[in-house]
Amino acid sequence: MTFNQLINKAKDKKNFGDLKGFILFCTKYLEYITDNLQATIVSQNENNYNFYQYGRSGNYQITRPINSSLMYKASEFAEVSKDFLKILRTIKTIDKQNISIRKILNNSTYTIQQSIGASLDGLPAGRSNTARKLNGDLFEHFIRLIIREIGIECRAGVIQIPVLVNGQKQFNMSYQHDIIIENNNEIKVIGSIKTSSKDRIDKIFIDKFLYNKLTEKATPHIAIFLNDVQRKNASTENEYGISATFLPGHFKGYTVKLNPLDGVYYCDIRPNMLTESILKDHIKTFDNLLIDDIWKFC
Repeated sequence: MTFNQLINKAKDKKNFGDLKGFILFCTKYLEYITDNLQATIVSQNENNYNFYQYGRSGNYQITRPINSSLMYKASEFAEVSKDFLKILRTIKTIDKQNISIRKILNNSTYTIQQSIGASLDGLPAGRSNTARKLNGDLFEHFIRLIIREIGIECRAGVIQIPVLVNGQKQFNMSYQHDIIIENNNEIKVIGSIKTSSKDRIDKIFIDKFLYNKLTEKATPHIAIFLNDVQRKNASTENEYGISATFLPGHFKGYTVKLNPLDGVYYCDIRPNMLTESILKDHIKTFDNLLIDDIWKFC
């Protein structure tokens, strides 16, 4: 498969109608980069991150940072992609303590989504906004497909909240959510699905506060992120590094003084999320949502 064929596949949402479509695209992408990259550039400040540089067909574009600790190679993915679907379909009966299973869930999700994002990075610079929007839309769709695969129905959509004054409905407020889980017409969980928390974390906390205030309910709100890293602004052309886009001060402040979210999940979790107070109690890797937490909400 040529690079242009990959790009055209990534741009067409019809190729991602189900999980098999996502897996197939990732397989083709990993096979392509095995022998066709111009270079793999190692981040200078966090060496587990790489940047892929495409050749002439990809206009020598350089991708987003890729966590090599999470990103499968083609030969590895050929094996684990089969297990990925099997684990999702039997998740209620798996060994919850099996670290290998958790790794497959988390790393497969990361690898599949980054294969899409990295391929779209090959588009000309003037198309970057289009690529970001498409990548974000596909990630939302991907996560909803994963949750449906474990046996929980979910949807995206708008919720109409009636605003009452003296017991009388005055008007509705509309809330758009990336994921809504219901049971017997009762909303059990509301969630946000984003590739990054950058420029979004404030809204997620405030959405929970306003929604629960208006409805006078304690509806759980969760957030699912792919990662929170970006290419660091380089002082020289050949200097490559990564910087974090997560705002720990904002997260801690909203958690303590406004309201905590009911679950925050990352595929590529940052080191400080595992060690800092408040962060380590409220942020987990994505496998924890699928194996443990989502069943408590539903």
